Amino acid sequence: MANSQKSFLEKRLDGDALPLAVGDLVVLVALLTFGAVRHNGTAVLGMPAELAYTLVPFLVTWVVFAPLVGAYSAGAAESAKAAVPLAIRSWIPAAVVGIPIWYLLPGNATTPVGAAIFAGVLIVVGSVGLAVWRTLWFKVT
Repeated sequence: MANSQKSFLEKRLDGDALPLAVGDLVVLVALLTFGAVRHNGTAVLGMPAELAYTLVPFLVTWVVFAPLVGAYSAGAAESAKAAVPLAIRSWIPAAVVGIPIWYLLPGNATTPVGAAIFAGVLIVVGSVGLAVWRTLWFKVT
């Protein structure tokens, strides 16, 4: 008798959500790059290592948390009403876990108050960016 039970990740990853995954990554890279340029000037665009120190901690934590929370599940691929909250619920822990990783990388030292402000801005801007992108996706498709 074959086992028809899906694994945990099979329930969390649906092929129909691939456009959401691509869009999410584009949005996050754009927002994080914008923040890096805003704080370090356009010269950071010519410094791949420094830019990676900003992007990688948050992209890696996003890749971990988004499937765990279900940001790419079948339900997420059905409507903005389902997709937006799943993205936000994925982004918050990804950002919270990514911040201490970011903080430990070279050149990212800041004060605790600076880190707290960064955390708040990162969570809000990332959540809004993902929500707007996902809402627009479902309006045009």
